[in-house]
Amino acid sequence: MIRRMATNPIPVPEVPELPAFPDGFLWGVSTSAHQIEGAADEREASVWDAFTAEPGRVKDGSTAAVACDHYHRYREDVALLAGLGVDAYRFSISWPRVRFAGGLDFYDRLVDELCAAGIRPVPTLFHWDLPLGLDWLERDTASRFAEYVSVVADRLGDRVQKWITINEPAEHTLFGHALGAHAPGKQLMFDALPAAHHQLLAHGLGVRALRAAGATDIGIANSHGPTWPASREPADVEAAEFYDVLLNRLFADPVLLGEYPAGLGELMPGDVPADLKIIGEPLDWYGINYYAPTRVGAPQGADIEFGGLTIPAELPFSVREIEGVPVTDFGWPVVPEGLTELLTTFHARYGDRLPPIVITENGCSYEGRDDQARITYLDGHIRALHRAVEAGVDVRGYFVWSLLDNFEWAEGYARRFGLVHVDYGTLERTPKASYDWYREVLRAQH
Repeated sequence: MIRRMATNPIPVPEVPELPAFPDGFLWGVSTSAHQIEGAADEREASVWDAFTAEPGRVKDGSTAAVACDHYHRYREDVALLAGLGVDAYRFSISWPRVRFAGGLDFYDRLVDELCAAGIRPVPTLFHWDLPLGLDWLERDTASRFAEYVSVVADRLGDRVQKWITINEPAEHTLFGHALGAHAPGKQLMFDALPAAHHQLLAHGLGVRALRAAGATDIGIANSHGPTWPASREPADVEAAEFYDVLLNRLFADPVLLGEYPAGLGELMPGDVPADLKIIGEPLDWYGINYYAPTRVGAPQGADIEFGGLTIPAELPFSVREIEGVPVTDFGWPVVPEGLTELLTTFHARYGDRLPPIVITENGCSYEGRDDQARITYLDGHIRALHRAVEAGVDVRGYFVWSLLDNFEWAEGYARRFGLVHVDYGTLERTPKASYDWYREVLRAQH
């Protein structure tokens, strides 16, 4: 049920005039399967089901077994998308659901509903919910991913044109395999690098599988952000450069240049030169998830709590606070100009090897339905995005994270990123002020 406030309604916010984006620019919102679908009994288990079953793994002790119950309420949610006026909806397909008998039927229904509403479906084929029993440390998982991609493309390719292979392999490697803060909960530190390589290999094999199915509009969703040294001291500059390689270039260079940053290829398993030819398969566009820059300095000799994570002292860098800027309820710094910096840096770094860019995620966590802070955040980032366009960066789309409040991984339900409020007791949906604001932005852009 979608609820509009019957008493004390939130006024539709005034929308200051935003700069116009090029014709054909794609406006959308994003979600992911594990975070919203629920219906855990209608799919196989994933590594996240095993992780959340372990006491203490999720801060509020919750699971995604029900989440937003999108599996049963998808028509209601597509109606919200239609009311918002988006061009496209980025969602993810649950690999564990596809492995379950009849699991692809749900995505058939969802894609049909989106197409009937005039909304372009943009599925992501892996968004962290790896089927239980598979392991990114094992090379064979990349081959299994390609087989799964072929099955999905064969079923949905007549209605889906725009595809995303993998979401944020950097975070899945760092949080899930190096630090143990996310599923599968491994604390391997730099021994987690094979998980990065095998995800990138899966991406390349997935591109090939999609091409074989006739797809001509393929991208990846990598998370990136500027890295700022804590000072001009050589130790801080060196630590920041290392962090930038680890979180940005390690996942962009192989895809865009077909090579690892110096020294990292030797640490990867298998026939790396042959694998890089697969990883570097040409893309039609490059997806970037942007939230904030990171200020980095030399190690400080002690564990650091930052952004809900523990950064171990033994890492060759430490993450520092960016002072003098607002923060979200998650404690993340709000720095719109970081998006302009990131995009112009990529434009200069990769030149003609950089395909058109789509911002596949950008959003923030704030409480409340009269969420003016979210409006301010989005307004600032859309303006920053336009400045990058004016500077010559070829940007083709922008997706807000997220349509719905949802299960926020190890944070449980404590963080609300949605344009739509979800009452987790009743599952009632209530559009927030930011929903109305974004709707007016889209009307003006169209």
